[in-house]
Amino acid sequence: MYPVIPMDESLRSQLETYLSRLDELIRRGHHLRDTLTDHPSNPSSIAATRPWQEDCGAMINQLAGGSKSHWLARSFSEAFLKRSPDGTAAEGAAPSEIVARLLRVLEQAVASLSQMNGGPQVPGAPPFAQAPAPRRFDFVHNAELRPVLEQAYADSRRALDLGDYRQALEISCGVLESIVTDALEHRGLPALAVAGAPAGRIADWSFNTRLAVAERAGLIGGGCARLPAAARMYRDHEEGGSSNATVSERDARVAGQVLRVVMRDLDPGR
Repeated sequence: MYPVIPMDESLRSQLETYLSRLDELIRRGHHLRDTLTDHPSNPSSIAATRPWQEDCGAMINQLAGGSKSHWLARSFSEAFLKRSPDGTAAEGAAPSEIVARLLRVLEQAVASLSQMNGGPQVPGAPPFAQAPAPRRFDFVHNAELRPVLEQAYADSRRALDLGDYRQALEISCGVLESIVTDALEHRGLPALAVAGAPAGRIADWSFNTRLAVAERAGLIGGGCARLPAAARMYRDHEEGGSSNATVSERDARVAGQVLRVVMRDLDPGR
């Protein structure tokens, strides 16, 4: 079971800890789901889900501040129910289906935590009791681009939830490229040249070149090193060069995680 996180830590530190623990639970859950799908009646596979479910319950309870009426706690409880054709609750669902549902609850928690700002937290209040989530892209210098990025970010999360991993990855990478390009343009070519930027317009640089220059210029950290090959070639997908390429769920999730890391790099006060 996970220990309770002291509420006197800075909010940002708390959020990073929560997100790290959620990522670990999601990783374990994916393994369990795949195992149960291949061997649904295997006693050891079924038994292995119990400690994971207990850890999920502890995490959700902590995030919900112990409130069973919280939307996250309700979603957790509903994951164990099987719905009859008329929508009423029936007997319990299959183990693999329960794991899949709990994974969706964990992803919802990740999405909500990622939207929270870095302002002060009310002592003793659960993380989701925070004031309204900020506009995530206020750090983008091009004001006209902010609402477009907000919508695209939401679309990427929706595509991931629906299992459209290629679209989720492509949208996440498009948002990533947009915010990095905005930061590069704000810094200016003369300053970027000192960091070894190539000649020519930023608009003509490749996706990977923009990321590399942004890192060398100190605009972002080294988080982009985690980007999978499918993400680095996302433009080829969009242009039809690799239209038949398969994008895995892991690729899509990692791309989204890297995007959130870069967002924090570009807006350290989040």
